[in-house]
Amino acid sequence: MKNLDDLLEHQLKDLYSAESQIIKALPKMAKKASDEQLKQALTDHLAETEEQKKRLEEACKILGFKPSGETCKAIEGILKEASDFLSESAEPAVMDAGIIAEAQRVEHYEISGYGTAARYAKQLGHKEVAKLLDQTLAEEQNADTKLNNLAIERINVEAE
Repeated sequence: MKNLDDLLEHQLKDLYSAESQIIKALPKMAKKASDEQLKQALTDHLAETEEQKKRLEEACKILGFKPSGETCKAIEGILKEASDFLSESAEPAVMDAGIIAEAQRVEHYEISGYGTAARYAKQLGHKEVAKLLDQTLAEEQNADTKLNNLAIERINVEAE
């Protein structure tokens, strides 16, 4: 990598890999959840994640490269931990609280990644790409807030 454009490309490919992995993991989390609002939040975020992946494809097309070619090892590890947790024997509310924790780890990684990539795009004058990334960043922050509210308002209390 020689410059910020190269680093932006690397970041977008990493995010694309992350989104691809998350699309495979979210249905498993939703299936294991017992709380209907949590199931719905995970299912809704799956549809949103599919759109986010398309946005990344659009951003990469604008910048003139294909989004494939990277493997996001960070999300791979986070999702491996989530998968291991899903195989645990736990009371339903405890499982739901754990699912939220695992999902929030994913969201926090994405918030960091999209925030960084959007800053790079803005710095480089790629306004349309920055707008796409900011849209996804806002969705990730909203998903994290929804999960946090579910945990605080009900699920963690039930798990206690």
